Amino acid sequence: MIKTDVVIVGAGPCGLFQVFELGLLGIHAHVIEALPYAGGQCIQLYPDKPIYDIPAIPEISARGLVENLLAQIKPFAPEFHFEQRVVRIQASPDGRFILETDGGALFDAGAVVIASGAGAIRPIQLRVDGIERFEHEQLFYGVTDETRHQGKRLVVLGGGDSALDWVLRLQPDAESVVLIHRSDRFRAQPYAVQQMHDLCEAQKMQFLAGRVVDYMLVEDKLRGVKVMSQDGVIRQLELDHLLVFFGLSPDNGTLESWGIETERKQAKVDTECFMTSCPGIYSVGDSNWYPGKKKLILSGFHEAALAAFAIKARLNPDEKVHLQYTTTSPALHKRLGVSPDLSDLW
Repeated sequence: MIKTDVVIVGAGPCGLFQVFELGLLGIHAHVIEALPYAGGQCIQLYPDKPIYDIPAIPEISARGLVENLLAQIKPFAPEFHFEQRVVRIQASPDGRFILETDGGALFDAGAVVIASGAGAIRPIQLRVDGIERFEHEQLFYGVTDETRHQGKRLVVLGGGDSALDWVLRLQPDAESVVLIHRSDRFRAQPYAVQQMHDLCEAQKMQFLAGRVVDYMLVEDKLRGVKVMSQDGVIRQLELDHLLVFFGLSPDNGTLESWGIETERKQAKVDTECFMTSCPGIYSVGDSNWYPGKKKLILSGFHEAALAAFAIKARLNPDEKVHLQYTTTSPALHKRLGVSPDLSDLW
């Protein structure tokens, strides 16, 4: 069993910033995330779309924001547990919590922060019998390392923003790219669809309307897929990597099973401290609800700050919590591993 100060459920932007706010107060956290990487839904859905409403950052992509947050929390050495979903949270008589994941991991935490957005999200799977055994090697439901796909024959499935964004991003460095969607009508942004068609006209990639019905093996390796096109003809496509972007399947139903009072499938919270109806369990970001709630990243950052101070008071009830500033506090500088020049302040 892993014993820690706090367990954060969800590694999206709000969960990552929660690590930072807790770290400033000397609180260590473990982070449990259902996806195989940090970033949550914004990385899965719109990694390269610009975000314009982060304070002091005129424009940044979701990927850039997550990379910055990961760099910001590095001094606090959070421990991540990817591809795991919390299935049980149980309060202990001593006020701590036992958490269990579907991977069998057990945690003993002084407090819990739910930052899971719309819930534990998992990619919608390609339904072809037996193909799941190639996942992480040749079958991918997301892109964590673009270089892995360089020089490869790529077949990409999907018709939404994620599929089109990754087609356009990976095409220049791939040996070949074929996009497969069930029809010639897309859910993606029109400009991305047009760019894809332009590449097809320039013979730099291909598009095929149809669906994958089977796959082909060579020496026990995935070497191609069979696609039934709209005319009923089955075509064979050779590949090195198969990338599937069918969307995400969210599940926030576990909140009620944990005994947390909900409103609109989100955890109801006290806005003074962002604690749920279960003392010691907090919720920040899109996973919570309160009157006037706005589902914005910057709102979640504010919630994470207040939750951190409340958690500090809970974990150390006899210790007075002083508000310190990162510009002037030697204690915070030490935790951050920085040595700023403060001579101008004196």
